Amino acid sequence: MTEHDRFRAARDLLLAHRTDLDAARAAFAWPALERFNWATDWFDTVAAGNDAPALHIVEESGTEAKLSYAELSRRSTQVANFLSGLGAKPGDRMLLMLGNEVPLWETMLAAIKIGVVVIPATLLLSGPDLADRLARGRVRWILTNATGAARVAETPGEALAGVGRILAGPAGRDAAGKPPAGWIDYRDSEQAPTVLAAAAPLGVDEPLLEYFTSGTTSKPKLVRHSRQSYPAGHLSTMYWLGLQPGDVHWTISSPGWAKHAWSCFFAPFNAQACVFIYNYARFSGPAVLDTVVKHGVKTLCAPPTVWRMLIQEKLGDWKTSLREAISAGEPLNPEVIEQVKAAWGLEIRDGFGQTETTAMVGNPPGLPVKAGSMGKPLPGYPVVLLDPDGKPGDEGEICIDLSRRPVSLMQGYADDTDKTAEAMRDGFYHTGDVGSRDADGYITYVGRADDVFKASGYRISPFELESALIEHPAVAEAAVVPSPDPVRGFVPKAYVILAPGHEPNAETARAIFGFLRGRVSAYKMIRRIEFSDLPKTISGKIRRVELRGQEKGRPDAGARNPQEHLEEQSR
Repeated sequence: MTEHDRFRAARDLLLAHRTDLDAARAAFAWPALERFNWATDWFDTVAAGNDAPALHIVEESGTEAKLSYAELSRRSTQVANFLSGLGAKPGDRMLLMLGNEVPLWETMLAAIKIGVVVIPATLLLSGPDLADRLARGRVRWILTNATGAARVAETPGEALAGVGRILAGPAGRDAAGKPPAGWIDYRDSEQAPTVLAAAAPLGVDEPLLEYFTSGTTSKPKLVRHSRQSYPAGHLSTMYWLGLQPGDVHWTISSPGWAKHAWSCFFAPFNAQACVFIYNYARFSGPAVLDTVVKHGVKTLCAPPTVWRMLIQEKLGDWKTSLREAISAGEPLNPEVIEQVKAAWGLEIRDGFGQTETTAMVGNPPGLPVKAGSMGKPLPGYPVVLLDPDGKPGDEGEICIDLSRRPVSLMQGYADDTDKTAEAMRDGFYHTGDVGSRDADGYITYVGRADDVFKASGYRISPFELESALIEHPAVAEAAVVPSPDPVRGFVPKAYVILAPGHEPNAETARAIFGFLRGRVSAYKMIRRIEFSDLPKTISGKIRRVELRGQEKGRPDAGARNPQEHLEEQSR
Protein backbone atom coordinates (compact mmCIF):
# COMPACT_ATOMS: atom_id res chain seq x y z
CA MET A 1 0.00 0.00 0.00
CA THR A 2 1.41 3.40 -0.99
CA GLU A 3 1.57 6.48 1.23
CA HIS A 4 -1.27 7.94 -0.82
CA ASP A 5 -3.38 4.81 -0.28
CA ARG A 6 -2.84 4.88 3.51
CA PHE A 7 -3.76 8.54 3.68
CA ARG A 8 -6.84 8.04 1.50
CA ALA A 9 -8.00 5.06 3.57
CA ALA A 10 -7.89 7.16 6.76
CA ARG A 11 -9.65 10.04 5.01
CA ASP A 12 -12.36 7.82 3.53
CA LEU A 13 -13.05 6.16 6.88
CA LEU A 14 -13.84 9.57 8.39
CA LEU A 15 -16.07 10.46 5.44
CA ALA A 16 -17.93 7.16 5.85
CA HIS A 17 -18.62 7.95 9.53
CA ARG A 18 -19.15 11.68 9.07
CA THR A 19 -22.32 11.76 11.22
CA ASP A 20 -21.35 9.10 13.78
CA LEU A 21 -18.61 10.37 16.09
CA ASP A 22 -18.55 7.26 18.28
CA ALA A 23 -18.03 5.00 15.26
CA ALA A 24 -15.39 7.31 13.82
CA ARG A 25 -13.46 7.45 17.10
CA ALA A 26 -13.60 3.67 17.47
CA ALA A 27 -12.44 2.90 13.93
CA PHE A 28 -10.02 5.71 13.13
CA ALA A 29 -6.24 5.40 13.32
CA TRP A 30 -3.76 7.97 12.07
CA PRO A 31 -2.23 6.77 8.77
CA ALA A 32 1.20 5.14 9.13
CA LEU A 33 3.43 7.35 6.98
CA GLU A 34 7.19 7.40 6.50
CA ARG A 35 8.31 9.55 3.57
CA PHE A 36 5.05 11.31 2.85
CA ASN A 37 5.09 14.41 0.66
CA TRP A 38 1.51 15.62 0.97
CA ALA A 39 1.81 18.03 -1.97
CA THR A 40 2.95 15.32 -4.41
CA ASP A 41 1.67 12.09 -2.87
CA TRP A 42 -1.79 13.49 -2.12
CA PHE A 43 -2.55 16.79 -3.81
CA ASP A 44 -0.86 16.15 -7.17
CA THR A 45 -2.29 12.64 -7.31
CA VAL A 46 -5.90 13.72 -6.81
CA ALA A 47 -5.27 16.71 -9.10
CA ALA A 48 -4.14 14.67 -12.10
CA GLY A 49 -6.64 15.38 -14.90
CA ASN A 50 -8.99 16.90 -12.31
CA ASP A 51 -10.86 19.96 -13.56
CA ALA A 52 -12.90 20.37 -10.37
CA PRO A 53 -12.36 23.80 -8.74
CA ALA A 54 -9.72 23.87 -6.00
CA LEU A 55 -9.46 27.60 -5.33
CA HIS A 56 -11.96 30.37 -6.05
CA ILE A 57 -11.18 33.95 -4.97
CA VAL A 58 -13.74 36.72 -5.47
CA GLU A 59 -12.81 40.37 -5.00
CA GLU A 60 -15.14 43.09 -3.76
CA SER A 61 -14.88 44.63 -7.24
CA GLY A 62 -16.36 41.47 -8.74
CA THR A 63 -13.18 40.19 -10.38
CA GLU A 64 -12.45 36.52 -9.78
CA ALA A 65 -9.58 34.04 -9.86
CA LYS A 66 -10.46 30.38 -10.20
CA LEU A 67 -8.06 27.44 -10.45
CA SER A 68 -8.93 23.78 -10.85
CA TYR A 69 -7.05 21.08 -8.98
CA ALA A 70 -5.05 20.35 -12.15
CA GLU A 71 -4.22 24.03 -12.69
CA LEU A 72 -3.16 24.62 -9.09
CA SER A 73 -1.02 21.48 -9.22
CA ARG A 74 0.69 22.68 -12.39
CA ARG A 75 1.27 26.23 -11.12
CA SER A 76 2.63 25.06 -7.78
CA THR A 77 5.07 22.82 -9.63
CA GLN A 78 6.25 25.81 -11.64
CA VAL A 79 6.74 27.79 -8.44
CA ALA A 80 8.61 24.86 -6.89
CA ASN A 81 10.99 24.71 -9.87
CA PHE A 82 11.33 28.51 -9.78
CA LEU A 83 12.31 28.46 -6.10
CA SER A 84 14.74 25.59 -6.63
CA GLY A 85 16.30 27.53 -9.49
CA LEU A 86 16.89 30.46 -7.13
CA GLY A 87 18.78 28.13 -4.81
CA ALA A 88 16.05 27.30 -2.28
CA LYS A 89 16.89 24.00 -0.57
CA PRO A 90 15.10 21.59 1.78
CA GLY A 91 15.20 23.04 5.27
CA ASP A 92 15.43 26.68 4.15
CA ARG A 93 12.99 28.91 6.03
CA MET A 94 10.64 31.13 4.03
CA LEU A 95 8.61 33.93 5.59
CA LEU A 96 5.36 33.97 3.61
CA MET A 97 3.58 37.33 3.97
CA LEU A 98 0.62 37.40 1.61
CA GLY A 99 -3.08 38.19 1.70
CA ASN A 100 -5.79 35.91 0.38
CA GLU A 101 -4.31 35.81 -3.12
CA VAL A 102 -3.45 32.99 -5.51
CA PRO A 103 0.36 33.03 -4.93
CA LEU A 104 -0.24 32.06 -1.29
CA TRP A 105 -1.75 28.69 -2.23
CA GLU A 106 0.74 28.15 -5.07
CA THR A 107 3.69 28.84 -2.78
CA MET A 108 2.46 26.73 0.13
CA LEU A 109 2.15 23.72 -2.16
CA ALA A 110 5.45 24.49 -3.89
CA ALA A 111 7.35 24.74 -0.61
CA ILE A 112 5.99 21.40 0.58
CA LYS A 113 7.04 19.80 -2.73
CA ILE A 114 10.70 20.85 -2.37
CA GLY A 115 11.04 20.78 1.43
CA VAL A 116 11.22 24.52 2.13
CA VAL A 117 9.88 25.27 5.62
CA VAL A 118 7.19 27.97 5.56
CA ILE A 119 6.74 30.55 8.31
CA PRO A 120 3.34 32.13 7.57
CA ALA A 121 3.07 35.74 8.71
CA THR A 122 0.47 38.48 8.70
CA LEU A 123 0.91 41.58 6.55
CA LEU A 124 0.44 43.57 9.76
CA LEU A 125 3.96 42.65 10.86
CA SER A 126 6.41 45.52 11.01
CA GLY A 127 9.38 46.94 12.88
CA PRO A 128 10.70 44.93 15.82
CA ASP A 129 8.06 42.18 15.36
CA LEU A 130 9.21 41.54 11.81
CA ALA A 131 12.89 41.72 12.72
CA ASP A 132 12.30 39.29 15.59
CA ARG A 133 10.64 36.76 13.29
CA LEU A 134 13.41 37.05 10.73
CA ALA A 135 16.06 36.41 13.38
CA ARG A 136 14.39 33.71 15.47
CA GLY A 137 12.92 32.03 12.40
CA ARG A 138 16.35 31.93 10.73
CA VAL A 139 14.62 33.16 7.58
CA ARG A 140 16.39 32.61 4.26
CA TRP A 141 13.60 33.79 1.94
CA ILE A 142 10.76 36.33 2.07
CA LEU A 143 7.86 36.08 -0.37
CA THR A 144 5.40 38.93 -0.08
CA ASN A 145 3.38 41.54 -1.97
CA ALA A 146 3.76 45.33 -2.19
CA THR A 147 2.27 45.87 1.29
CA GLY A 148 4.73 43.43 2.83
CA ALA A 149 7.61 44.83 0.78
CA ALA A 150 6.96 48.25 2.31
CA ARG A 151 7.19 46.67 5.79
CA VAL A 152 10.42 44.94 4.82
CA ALA A 153 11.86 48.24 3.52
CA GLU A 154 11.43 49.68 7.03
CA THR A 155 13.36 46.80 8.61
CA PRO A 156 17.02 47.35 9.61
CA GLY A 157 19.43 46.15 6.95
CA GLU A 158 21.27 43.78 9.26
CA ALA A 159 18.04 41.80 9.81
CA LEU A 160 17.83 41.20 6.05
CA ALA A 161 21.41 40.08 5.48
CA GLY A 162 21.44 36.98 3.29
CA VAL A 163 17.67 36.96 2.85
CA GLY A 164 16.32 36.50 -0.69
CA ARG A 165 13.29 38.70 -1.39
CA ILE A 166 10.53 37.75 -3.84
CA LEU A 167 7.74 40.13 -4.84
CA ALA A 168 4.30 38.79 -5.83
CA GLY A 169 1.36 40.73 -7.21
CA PRO A 170 1.07 43.61 -9.67
CA ALA A 171 1.62 46.49 -7.22
CA GLY A 172 4.90 47.97 -6.03
CA ARG A 173 6.59 47.96 -9.44
CA ASP A 174 8.05 50.65 -11.67
CA ALA A 175 6.60 51.88 -14.96
CA ALA A 176 8.17 48.94 -16.77
CA GLY A 177 6.54 46.51 -14.36
CA LYS A 178 9.78 45.57 -12.64
CA PRO A 179 10.09 45.08 -8.86
CA PRO A 180 12.34 47.36 -6.76
CA ALA A 181 16.08 46.78 -6.69
CA GLY A 182 17.00 43.73 -4.65
CA TRP A 183 13.67 42.00 -5.27
CA ILE A 184 13.02 38.93 -7.45
CA ASP A 185 9.91 38.87 -9.63
CA TYR A 186 7.48 36.10 -8.67
CA ARG A 187 6.02 36.28 -12.17
CA ASP A 188 9.21 34.68 -13.48
CA SER A 189 7.79 31.41 -12.08
CA GLU A 190 5.37 31.40 -15.01
CA GLN A 191 8.29 30.46 -17.29
CA ALA A 192 9.43 27.54 -15.12
CA PRO A 193 8.94 23.90 -16.22
CA THR A 194 5.62 22.25 -15.41
CA VAL A 195 7.25 18.92 -14.52
CA LEU A 196 8.74 18.80 -11.02
CA ALA A 197 12.53 18.59 -11.16
CA ALA A 198 12.79 16.74 -7.85
CA ALA A 199 10.38 16.22 -4.99
CA ALA A 200 11.87 16.45 -1.51
CA PRO A 201 12.69 12.87 -0.36
CA LEU A 202 12.13 13.79 3.28
CA GLY A 203 10.81 11.76 6.19
CA VAL A 204 7.58 12.72 7.94
CA ASP A 205 9.48 13.96 10.99
CA GLU A 206 11.21 16.73 9.05
CA PRO A 207 9.80 20.24 9.64
CA LEU A 208 7.10 21.60 7.32
CA LEU A 209 5.65 24.71 8.97
CA GLU A 210 6.70 27.02 11.80
CA TYR A 211 4.07 29.31 13.30
CA PHE A 212 4.61 32.14 15.74
CA THR A 213 1.91 32.11 18.41
CA SER A 214 -0.07 35.21 19.35
CA GLY A 215 1.98 35.98 22.45
CA THR A 216 -0.94 36.77 24.77
CA THR A 217 0.98 35.97 27.96
CA SER A 218 4.64 36.06 26.85
CA LYS A 219 6.91 36.51 23.86
CA PRO A 220 5.48 34.63 20.84
CA LYS A 221 6.61 31.01 20.69
CA LEU A 222 7.65 29.35 17.42
CA VAL A 223 5.55 26.22 16.92
CA ARG A 224 7.13 23.59 14.67
CA HIS A 225 4.96 21.17 12.71
CA SER A 226 6.24 18.19 10.77
CA ARG A 227 5.55 16.91 7.28
CA GLN A 228 2.69 14.86 8.70
CA SER A 229 1.38 16.73 11.77
CA TYR A 230 -0.56 19.34 9.79
CA PRO A 231 -1.17 17.55 6.45
CA ALA A 232 -2.41 14.30 8.04
CA GLY A 233 -3.38 15.96 11.32
CA HIS A 234 -6.02 18.07 9.65
CA LEU A 235 -8.06 15.00 8.88
CA SER A 236 -9.59 15.75 12.29
CA THR A 237 -10.33 19.32 11.18
CA MET A 238 -11.92 18.05 7.98
CA TYR A 239 -14.12 15.79 10.10
CA TRP A 240 -15.14 18.58 12.48
CA LEU A 241 -15.96 20.98 9.64
CA GLY A 242 -18.05 18.28 7.98
CA LEU A 243 -16.39 18.70 4.58
CA GLN A 244 -17.19 16.42 1.65
CA PRO A 245 -15.66 16.12 -1.83
CA GLY A 246 -16.88 18.87 -4.13
CA ASP A 247 -18.02 21.21 -1.36
CA VAL A 248 -17.53 24.95 -1.77
CA HIS A 249 -15.98 25.82 1.58
CA TRP A 250 -15.48 29.33 2.95
CA THR A 251 -13.63 30.05 6.16
CA ILE A 252 -13.46 33.75 6.97
CA SER A 253 -9.87 34.02 8.16
CA SER A 254 -6.74 36.08 7.60
CA PRO A 255 -3.51 34.49 6.32
CA GLY A 256 -0.57 34.29 8.70
CA TRP A 257 -2.40 32.49 11.50
CA ALA A 258 -2.87 28.76 12.02
CA LYS A 259 -6.65 28.81 11.51
CA HIS A 260 -6.05 29.82 7.90
CA ALA A 261 -3.91 26.73 7.28
CA TRP A 262 -6.49 24.64 9.14
CA SER A 263 -9.56 25.59 7.16
CA CYS A 264 -8.37 27.38 4.02
CA PHE A 265 -5.71 24.88 3.01
CA PHE A 266 -5.21 21.43 4.52
CA ALA A 267 -8.73 20.44 5.62
CA PRO A 268 -10.56 21.37 2.39
CA PHE A 269 -7.85 19.91 0.17
CA ASN A 270 -7.88 16.72 2.25
CA ALA A 271 -11.60 16.51 1.48
CA GLN A 272 -11.12 17.44 -2.19
CA ALA A 273 -13.33 20.46 -1.66
CA CYS A 274 -13.02 23.93 -3.18
CA VAL A 275 -11.46 26.70 -1.08
CA PHE A 276 -13.62 29.81 -1.49
CA ILE A 277 -12.50 33.32 -0.54
CA TYR A 278 -14.30 36.65 -0.69
CA ASN A 279 -11.96 39.58 -0.14
CA TYR A 280 -13.61 42.70 1.27
CA ALA A 281 -12.17 45.91 2.71
CA ARG A 282 -15.04 46.51 5.11
CA PHE A 283 -17.51 43.97 6.43
CA SER A 284 -21.02 44.13 5.03
CA GLY A 285 -23.59 41.57 6.14
CA PRO A 286 -25.68 41.79 2.97
CA ALA A 287 -22.58 41.51 0.76
CA VAL A 288 -21.37 38.43 2.63
CA LEU A 289 -24.80 36.81 2.44
CA ASP A 290 -25.17 37.67 -1.25
CA THR A 291 -21.78 36.04 -1.85
CA VAL A 292 -22.77 32.87 0.02
CA VAL A 293 -25.87 32.56 -2.15
CA LYS A 294 -24.34 33.54 -5.49
CA HIS A 295 -21.39 31.17 -5.27
CA GLY A 296 -23.17 28.20 -3.74
CA VAL A 297 -21.16 28.03 -0.53
CA LYS A 298 -21.91 24.71 1.18
CA THR A 299 -19.89 25.03 4.38
CA LEU A 300 -19.23 28.32 6.17
CA CYS A 301 -16.86 28.75 9.11
CA ALA A 302 -16.80 32.21 10.63
CA PRO A 303 -15.65 33.75 13.91
CA PRO A 304 -18.32 34.65 16.49
CA THR A 305 -18.01 38.35 15.66
CA VAL A 306 -19.11 37.67 12.08
CA TRP A 307 -22.08 35.54 13.15
CA ARG A 308 -23.19 38.30 15.54
CA MET A 309 -23.10 40.81 12.70
CA LEU A 310 -24.89 38.52 10.27
CA ILE A 311 -27.93 38.11 12.50
CA GLN A 312 -28.47 41.86 12.28
CA GLU A 313 -29.85 41.05 8.81
CA LYS A 314 -33.06 39.19 7.99
CA LEU A 315 -31.30 35.89 7.32
CA GLY A 316 -34.45 34.23 5.98
CA ASP A 317 -34.35 36.56 2.98
CA TRP A 318 -31.25 34.75 1.72
CA LYS A 319 -31.91 31.27 0.33
CA THR A 320 -28.51 29.69 0.78
CA SER A 321 -27.11 26.30 -0.18
CA LEU A 322 -25.41 25.96 3.20
CA ARG A 323 -25.23 22.48 4.73
CA GLU A 324 -22.77 23.30 7.56
CA ALA A 325 -22.36 26.38 9.77
CA ILE A 326 -19.30 26.44 12.02
CA SER A 327 -17.76 28.83 14.54
CA ALA A 328 -14.66 28.73 16.72
CA GLY A 329 -12.88 30.85 19.29
CA GLU A 330 -15.55 31.40 21.93
CA PRO A 331 -19.11 30.26 22.70
CA LEU A 332 -21.79 32.02 20.72
CA ASN A 333 -24.70 33.67 22.45
CA PRO A 334 -27.78 31.37 22.44
CA GLU A 335 -29.83 33.97 20.55
CA VAL A 336 -27.31 33.93 17.68
CA ILE A 337 -27.56 30.16 17.37
CA GLU A 338 -31.36 30.28 17.57
CA GLN A 339 -31.72 32.98 14.92
CA VAL A 340 -29.52 31.09 12.45
CA LYS A 341 -31.43 27.89 13.16
CA ALA A 342 -34.79 29.59 12.72
CA ALA A 343 -33.76 31.17 9.40
CA TRP A 344 -31.82 28.32 7.80
CA GLY A 345 -32.52 25.20 9.86
CA LEU A 346 -28.80 24.94 10.65
CA GLU A 347 -27.19 24.71 14.06
CA ILE A 348 -23.86 26.50 14.37
CA ARG A 349 -21.24 24.01 15.54
CA ASP A 350 -18.28 24.92 17.75
CA GLY A 351 -14.81 23.41 18.10
CA PHE A 352 -11.46 23.78 19.83
CA GLY A 353 -7.79 23.45 18.97
CA GLN A 354 -4.54 25.37 19.03
CA THR A 355 -1.67 26.38 16.77
CA GLU A 356 0.14 23.47 18.40
CA THR A 357 -2.56 20.98 17.36
CA THR A 358 -5.32 20.54 14.82
CA ALA A 359 -9.02 20.47 15.75
CA MET A 360 -9.03 18.31 18.90
CA VAL A 361 -12.50 18.85 20.41
CA GLY A 362 -15.60 19.67 18.42
CA ASN A 363 -19.22 19.27 17.46
CA PRO A 364 -19.04 17.38 14.14
CA PRO A 365 -22.15 16.78 12.01
CA GLY A 366 -24.62 14.40 13.65
CA LEU A 367 -23.57 15.14 17.23
CA PRO A 368 -26.39 16.87 19.14
CA VAL A 369 -25.17 20.33 20.12
CA LYS A 370 -25.26 21.43 23.76
CA ALA A 371 -25.38 25.18 24.29
CA GLY A 372 -22.02 26.54 25.39
CA SER A 373 -20.14 23.27 24.86
CA MET A 374 -17.20 22.79 22.51
CA GLY A 375 -18.31 19.20 21.89
CA LYS A 376 -16.37 15.98 22.38
CA PRO A 377 -12.84 14.79 21.58
CA LEU A 378 -12.45 14.26 17.84
CA PRO A 379 -11.12 11.08 16.18
CA GLY A 380 -7.48 10.40 16.99
CA TYR A 381 -7.36 12.65 20.07
CA PRO A 382 -6.89 11.08 23.54
CA VAL A 383 -8.06 14.08 25.57
CA VAL A 384 -7.93 14.12 29.38
CA LEU A 385 -8.70 16.83 31.94
CA LEU A 386 -6.06 17.13 34.67
CA ASP A 387 -6.72 18.81 38.02
CA PRO A 388 -4.02 20.97 39.71
CA ASP A 389 -2.50 17.80 41.20
CA GLY A 390 -2.18 16.22 37.77
CA LYS A 391 -5.00 13.74 38.30
CA PRO A 392 -7.59 13.02 35.57
CA GLY A 393 -11.11 14.20 36.33
CA ASP A 394 -14.09 16.07 34.98
CA GLU A 395 -12.60 19.54 35.35
CA GLY A 396 -9.09 20.73 34.78
CA GLU A 397 -6.49 21.54 32.17
CA ILE A 398 -7.26 20.13 28.72
CA CYS A 399 -4.39 17.76 27.96
CA ILE A 400 -3.39 15.07 25.45
CA ASP A 401 -2.20 11.66 26.65
CA LEU A 402 1.26 11.24 25.09
CA SER A 403 1.18 7.46 25.54
CA ARG A 404 -1.25 7.62 22.59
CA ARG A 405 0.37 10.64 20.98
CA PRO A 406 -1.55 11.83 17.90
CA VAL A 407 0.50 12.59 14.79
CA SER A 408 -1.31 15.95 14.71
CA LEU A 409 0.58 17.32 17.71
CA MET A 410 3.42 19.75 17.06
CA GLN A 411 7.01 18.53 17.24
CA GLY A 412 7.72 21.23 19.79
CA TYR A 413 8.75 24.86 20.09
CA ALA A 414 11.59 25.49 17.66
CA ASP A 415 14.93 26.07 19.38
CA ASP A 416 13.36 26.12 22.85
CA THR A 417 13.71 22.75 24.54
CA ASP A 418 12.72 24.16 27.94
CA LYS A 419 9.31 25.38 26.73
CA THR A 420 8.78 22.14 24.85
CA ALA A 421 9.61 20.09 27.95
CA GLU A 422 7.24 22.20 30.05
CA ALA A 423 4.38 21.68 27.60
CA MET A 424 5.07 17.93 27.32
CA ARG A 425 5.70 17.24 31.01
CA ASP A 426 4.59 14.17 32.97
CA GLY A 427 3.43 12.22 29.93
CA PHE A 428 0.87 14.79 28.75
CA TYR A 429 0.76 17.70 26.34
CA HIS A 430 -0.62 20.63 28.33
CA THR A 431 -2.74 23.08 26.34
CA GLY A 432 -2.86 25.71 29.09
CA ASP A 433 -6.65 25.80 28.65
CA VAL A 434 -9.12 24.68 31.31
CA GLY A 435 -12.35 22.84 30.62
CA SER A 436 -15.11 20.90 32.35
CA ARG A 437 -16.78 17.68 31.17
CA ASP A 438 -20.39 16.69 31.81
CA ALA A 439 -21.87 13.22 32.29
CA ASP A 440 -22.36 12.82 28.52
CA GLY A 441 -18.72 13.56 27.73
CA TYR A 442 -19.23 17.09 26.39
CA ILE A 443 -16.43 19.54 27.20
CA THR A 444 -17.09 23.20 28.03
CA TYR A 445 -14.33 25.77 27.85
CA VAL A 446 -13.57 27.52 31.15
CA GLY A 447 -10.58 29.71 30.24
CA ARG A 448 -6.83 29.94 29.98
CA ALA A 449 -5.14 28.39 33.01
CA ASP A 450 -3.20 31.64 33.43
CA ASP A 451 -6.42 33.68 33.37
CA VAL A 452 -8.59 31.67 35.79
CA PHE A 453 -8.45 33.15 39.29
CA LYS A 454 -10.09 32.93 42.72
CA ALA A 455 -12.32 35.55 44.33
CA SER A 456 -13.65 34.98 47.86
CA GLY A 457 -12.38 31.41 47.54
CA TYR A 458 -14.38 30.70 44.37
CA ARG A 459 -12.81 29.81 41.04
CA ILE A 460 -13.66 32.40 38.39
CA SER A 461 -13.59 31.90 34.62
CA PRO A 462 -13.03 35.21 32.82
CA PHE A 463 -14.24 33.56 29.62
CA GLU A 464 -17.68 32.86 31.11
CA LEU A 465 -18.07 36.42 32.41
CA GLU A 466 -16.88 37.95 29.15
CA SER A 467 -19.44 35.85 27.29
CA ALA A 468 -22.17 37.29 29.52
CA LEU A 469 -20.89 40.84 29.13
CA ILE A 470 -20.92 40.88 25.34
CA GLU A 471 -24.61 39.98 25.34
CA HIS A 472 -25.28 43.56 26.48
CA PRO A 473 -25.83 45.83 23.46
CA ALA A 474 -23.51 48.50 24.87
CA VAL A 475 -20.53 46.12 25.07
CA ALA A 476 -18.46 45.64 21.93
CA GLU A 477 -15.58 43.84 23.61
CA ALA A 478 -14.53 42.97 27.15
CA ALA A 479 -11.74 41.43 29.20
CA VAL A 480 -12.13 40.25 32.80
CA VAL A 481 -9.19 40.12 35.22
CA PRO A 482 -8.75 39.88 39.01
CA SER A 483 -8.70 43.21 40.82
CA PRO A 484 -7.40 43.51 44.41
CA ASP A 485 -10.05 43.89 47.12
CA PRO A 486 -9.46 44.43 50.87
CA VAL A 487 -12.13 41.90 51.90
CA ARG A 488 -12.38 39.29 49.13
CA GLY A 489 -8.71 39.29 48.12
CA PHE A 490 -9.71 39.73 44.50
CA VAL A 491 -12.91 40.59 42.67
CA PRO A 492 -13.72 40.25 38.96
CA LYS A 493 -13.17 43.47 37.04
CA ALA A 494 -14.15 44.09 33.42
CA TYR A 495 -12.32 46.32 30.99
CA VAL A 496 -14.92 47.27 28.40
CA ILE A 497 -14.88 48.75 24.92
CA LEU A 498 -18.28 50.26 24.19
CA ALA A 499 -20.30 49.82 21.04
CA PRO A 500 -20.99 52.96 18.95
CA GLY A 501 -23.69 55.18 20.39
CA HIS A 502 -22.95 54.43 24.05
CA GLU A 503 -21.24 56.86 26.40
CA PRO A 504 -18.54 55.80 28.93
CA ASN A 505 -20.36 57.12 31.98
CA ALA A 506 -21.94 56.00 35.23
CA GLU A 507 -25.34 55.50 33.61
CA THR A 508 -23.92 53.01 31.08
CA ALA A 509 -22.03 51.21 33.84
CA ARG A 510 -25.21 51.02 35.92
CA ALA A 511 -27.11 49.48 33.01
CA ILE A 512 -24.40 46.84 32.47
CA PHE A 513 -24.25 45.95 36.17
CA GLY A 514 -28.02 45.60 36.27
CA PHE A 515 -27.96 43.41 33.19
CA LEU A 516 -25.33 41.13 34.73
CA ARG A 517 -27.21 40.66 38.02
CA GLY A 518 -29.87 38.73 36.15
CA ARG A 519 -27.34 36.47 34.44
CA VAL A 520 -24.40 35.95 36.80
CA SER A 521 -24.37 34.31 40.25
CA ALA A 522 -23.54 36.66 43.11
CA TYR A 523 -20.29 34.91 44.01
CA LYS A 524 -18.79 35.68 40.60
CA MET A 525 -20.46 39.01 39.95
CA ILE A 526 -18.30 41.62 38.23
CA ARG A 527 -17.65 44.29 40.84
CA ARG A 528 -15.74 46.86 38.77
CA ILE A 529 -16.04 48.12 35.21
CA GLU A 530 -13.53 50.35 33.49
CA PHE A 531 -14.18 51.81 30.04
CA SER A 532 -10.86 51.53 28.30
CA ASP A 533 -8.98 50.33 25.25
CA LEU A 534 -7.66 46.77 25.43
CA PRO A 535 -3.99 45.88 24.88
CA LYS A 536 -3.74 43.34 22.08
CA THR A 537 -1.25 41.19 20.24
CA ILE A 538 -0.64 41.71 16.54
CA SER A 539 -3.19 38.96 15.86
CA GLY A 540 -5.85 40.87 17.80
CA LYS A 541 -5.92 38.69 20.92
CA ILE A 542 -6.28 40.49 24.25
CA ARG A 543 -3.18 40.62 26.44
CA ARG A 544 -4.81 40.03 29.83
CA VAL A 545 -1.34 39.73 31.35
CA GLU A 546 -0.94 43.50 30.91
CA LEU A 547 -4.31 44.19 32.48
CA ARG A 548 -3.52 41.92 35.45
CA GLY A 549 -0.23 43.73 35.96
CA GLN A 550 -2.00 47.07 35.80
CA GLU A 551 -4.44 45.97 38.51
CA LYS A 552 -1.66 44.76 40.81
CA GLY A 553 -0.19 48.23 40.83
CA ARG A 554 -3.39 49.94 41.96
CA PRO A 555 -4.96 50.46 45.43
CA ASP A 556 -7.33 47.72 46.57
CA ALA A 557 -10.26 49.97 47.48
CA GLY A 558 -12.38 52.66 45.84
CA ALA A 559 -12.54 53.86 42.26
CA ARG A 560 -9.02 54.37 40.98
CA ASN A 561 -9.69 56.58 37.94
CA PRO A 562 -12.61 58.47 36.34
CA GLN A 563 -13.39 55.63 33.93
CA GLU A 564 -13.73 52.99 36.66
CA HIS A 565 -17.20 52.30 38.12
CA LEU A 566 -18.09 50.18 41.15
CA GLU A 567 -20.97 47.73 41.32
CA GLU A 568 -21.88 48.74 44.89
CA GLN A 569 -22.44 52.33 43.73
CA SER A 570 -24.76 51.30 40.90
CA ARG A 571 -27.63 49.88 42.92
